[in-house]
Amino acid sequence: MKSVRCALTIAGTDPSGGAGIQADLKTFQELKTYGMSVITSVVAQNTTGVRSVEHMPISMIEDQLDVIIEDMPIHAVKTGMIASKPMMELIVKKLEQVDAPYVMDPVMVATSGDSLIDEEGRNYLRQYLLPLTTLVTPNIPETEFLTGLSITTEEDMKSAAEYLVHEYGVDAALIKGGHLKGQAIDFLYDGNKMHSYASERIDTKNTHGTGCTYSAAIAAYLGKGYPLPEAVKHAKSFVTAAISKSFELGEGNGPTNHWAIRENAGKEIIHES
Repeated sequence: MKSVRCALTIAGTDPSGGAGIQADLKTFQELKTYGMSVITSVVAQNTTGVRSVEHMPISMIEDQLDVIIEDMPIHAVKTGMIASKPMMELIVKKLEQVDAPYVMDPVMVATSGDSLIDEEGRNYLRQYLLPLTTLVTPNIPETEFLTGLSITTEEDMKSAAEYLVHEYGVDAALIKGGHLKGQAIDFLYDGNKMHSYASERIDTKNTHGTGCTYSAAIAAYLGKGYPLPEAVKHAKSFVTAAISKSFELGEGNGPTNHWAIRENAGKEIIHES
């Protein structure tokens, strides 16, 4: 029997099941990866938004990380919501003990536009956490928040990807174009080459958890040994299928469909260049 590939997500929760830890674990499961989780924050949210947040004590986050590192194989790591500098300091220390690809979904800006971390946390993330990443996967508002650049065109997206790699030391940056008009196109810069991944834009409001799902899928594929450009291509197919067959659940932006990829098996829906 082939060895089981294991992926760890470090993130906040979503009791409605569409985003956060819950979306990550569903994604890992669908991609035949054994999912493990460390909870940073307990978030009371649903399809309409966030009601309240309770951050886990640093000692509890450390205990969660330690029991995983001491006992389980880790083939990929994904982080989502990391709300404070002390959390980041701990995660930096622990990631230095893990030899595995690390995908960062920089959950920094709420859909409302509100910042989810303070300036101290943002500066620490730039200086210490970004250089540890195999890949960072910001959308356009998150990219602007990270870099201070204004992004209104595809050329701006490419420039921002290069900036993140050369200025902050990430191995690679994937800038997601969901906030622009036209095709849903993302740009991956790996330090040498610019890759693009395009799909037709799907007319739906049910996109709750797409960022979490996309980055978790990339982590799963990296953990299974896929080269980065191929991992991103397969992950974009996964999240595009999930959006195309999303659910009309809740009063707000409904969740994506994590098992939709089964119905799309063998269909070419992503154009790579």
